[in-house]
Amino acid sequence: MNSTTNGPRPAVQFLEIAPEAAGQRLDNFLVARLKGVPKSHVYRLLRKGEVRVNKGRAKPDYRLAAGDVVRLPPVRRPEPGAPAPGGRAAGQRLEASILHEDDRLIVLDKPSGIAVHGGSGLSHGVIEALRAARPEAPYLELVHRLDRDTSGCLLVAKRRSALRALHELLRTGRVEKRYLALVQGSWQLGQVKLEDRLRKTVRGGERVVTVDESGKAAASIFRPVEIGNTASLLEVRIMTGRTHQIRVQAAEAGHPLAGDDRYGDRDFNRQMKRLGLDRLFLHAASIGWEDPASGEWRLYSAPLPDDLRAVLSRLEQVRG
Repeated sequence: MNSTTNGPRPAVQFLEIAPEAAGQRLDNFLVARLKGVPKSHVYRLLRKGEVRVNKGRAKPDYRLAAGDVVRLPPVRRPEPGAPAPGGRAAGQRLEASILHEDDRLIVLDKPSGIAVHGGSGLSHGVIEALRAARPEAPYLELVHRLDRDTSGCLLVAKRRSALRALHELLRTGRVEKRYLALVQGSWQLGQVKLEDRLRKTVRGGERVVTVDESGKAAASIFRPVEIGNTASLLEVRIMTGRTHQIRVQAAEAGHPLAGDDRYGDRDFNRQMKRLGLDRLFLHAASIGWEDPASGEWRLYSAPLPDDLRAVLSRLEQVRG
């Protein structure tokens, strides 16, 4: 078999699925197990039938059950401690950005510019970098997502049970997410709940989200924090988790986000760039939920990054 990676070539392995891993998709299990192996290679192994479950072929979306036996073919992986190029530095950066960690969960203050997953020309994202930095970790999975340019609170589960519990809370709307966003113009809508139906589509080869009656329901509460003539700072609490939800709803309300090169205003973005804004002004400021086991409210906050604080300071000087 041709290999896409360098390093030791182990023998065939037979892995029995523990109860803790039950319910996980086969492809996700393989990506986590074969750290450093490109996803494209993992899916090729599945297509060719070289990965077997209970001696038979299995599809990528097969849900593993406790007691299943997974056959892993010989596949070269990077030497331990030798992550993909850029992975080590990104992993170290993320380790320094941890807001909280326990035996079930990591809460990150994700820097802007790092995607949550590799792909689209990126060799690594948050989860790949964390796995490279912690090769001994048996389980690391994203609980939810943030756009690449969005900074702030991001959850990573260290146990399958924690992932399932948090996914249930997210599905039933019991996780409170609050963002800080700088929008164009003087916000005069007060505190308002915006409700739209959003639909993903492709326009000019680019994935975009539009307001469309055939789309999925999206709801957000926008609250002004500081109102200016040029721009206004808002706190946004999202009730649903649709792709680009805040960005699209703000633009639809006539107040697109600063630095938004997809839904924003070019002249406004150029004006903000002169004030030092080099990315989307959207920050996941806090995330909280009631712990189902203890009934305790868990709340984690990420401070506004220095680059965004500097933009607000310069805006204040312009007003003065």
